[in-house]
Amino acid sequence: MKVAQYGTALAIVHAIANGMHGLAHIEIPVGLSLLQSSFVVIVIFLTPIIAAVLLWTQFYRLGSWLLLFSIAGSLLFGIYNHLIVISPDHLSQVSWQGWGLLFQITAILILIVDGLGCWIGIRALKTIQQPEEAL
Repeated sequence: MKVAQYGTALAIVHAIANGMHGLAHIEIPVGLSLLQSSFVVIVIFLTPIIAAVLLWTQFYRLGSWLLLFSIAGSLLFGIYNHLIVISPDHLSQVSWQGWGLLFQITAILILIVDGLGCWIGIRALKTIQQPEEAL
């Protein structure tokens, strides 16, 4: 039960942070390619929600794996696009003023949430082997 609770809380915080970051993307604007947009919609937005729902069902193992992989994918996507490749999406290319402040804060928040989410996901998968053990 704790796995479902933590996983659901993570999915909600992840969705809020990414939603706010997406809003900043639109308002600045910082565009994404079709491939990037598809990844964001499928892996970063939809999959964690589906995973959180599955955590409350008999398919909780699948939900745990989906959550871990989607959050890890989000983390790698954020590291690559915000910290590595120099593009309009890189943190160094966006002002800290106006919508840029929201962009900067949420980009960093997403990295923290996703890093924590990966840790929780790994712990959850270990816990599933012993369902009564707490995180």
